Amino acid sequence: IGAVCPDWFAPAGYRRSDDSRKGDTDLKTTVIGAGAWGTALARLVHVADGEVCLWGRDADALTKLASTGRNERYLSGVELPAGIPVEPELDAAIDGAGCVVLALPSVAFRGVSERLAKFDGVAVSVTKGIEFDTGLTMGGVLGETMPLAKVVALSGPTLAEEVCRDMPTAAVAASDSDEAAATVQQIFHRPTFRVYTSGDPIGVELGGALKNVIAIAAGASAGLGFGDNSKAALVTRAIAEIRRLGVACGARAETFAGLGGLGDLTVTCFSSLSRNYQFGLRIGAGEKPQDILADSASAVEGYPTARSAWNLAQSRNVDTPIIDEVYAMLHEGKDLRQALLDLTTRVSKAED
Repeated sequence: IGAVCPDWFAPAGYRRSDDSRKGDTDLKTTVIGAGAWGTALARLVHVADGEVCLWGRDADALTKLASTGRNERYLSGVELPAGIPVEPELDAAIDGAGCVVLALPSVAFRGVSERLAKFDGVAVSVTKGIEFDTGLTMGGVLGETMPLAKVVALSGPTLAEEVCRDMPTAAVAASDSDEAAATVQQIFHRPTFRVYTSGDPIGVELGGALKNVIAIAAGASAGLGFGDNSKAALVTRAIAEIRRLGVACGARAETFAGLGGLGDLTVTCFSSLSRNYQFGLRIGAGEKPQDILADSASAVEGYPTARSAWNLAQSRNVDTPIIDEVYAMLHEGKDLRQALLDLTTRVSKAED
């Protein structure tokens, strides 16, 4: 398996099965966004000898990444292979590409993707957010901004640092096009990064977006000094309201028990590597949201998504008590302890 897997993952005599193939497509893949996740995905293709190009706004940082294998701003201390192809000019980066992966903050997603309106290959969203004005997921935004492309959402329990260290995980490529989902599966699937396919992109995307809001609540719970019982109860009740909202938006209920739902929710709510969890942790310790955002190197997607998710739930008349309280705390200035009290003193009911 060579560069694809570390030695501990390749026992003596191991032979790669057809189902454990490394990206066996000849398409050039361009990754738009050189943050932690964009870099991790570009690395996945590069170490599997796939054709890849990584685009970012900071030309100096791109040059340093290509020459030294370092992305200190987003992946401090993580050793990356030198030689990942990079390109600071967007048109040059997508030239000849059959697959474009958008790994951008949600606030920049529409603006950048509009520049790719003529692209007619496979467009992959790995950004987990909901646009406030339209209620669209990022895949929905691509449907408007890149109308010629086949849209796929790639999601799951995939912390960038662990993926860069070849720690085994799995993801799901979801699309209305079975062919496009299979293409993305072929590009990224390998022994340490198993990719499944799904025909429910709205469910996979909503699961990925909404879990960031819950992760802020999980971090705040830990910051207040609560234990694992509290967090487990929070995650369990959260998946119920995520499922309710998702189904109201046309998703399949079973999707939320999969990698794009429960899998992603679990890792984001329990891992110290999660930016949204760390954001909540600092709020629970007494810091102000705006102060934390001001010194954050990476986007905290749960912050804008809380507002968008609350608005979406209101428009669909769906009961989302955890999302409601996180929204009130972040965007209406509600005291964290009052939000907790209001959440835990709700009228008792049967479990759904």
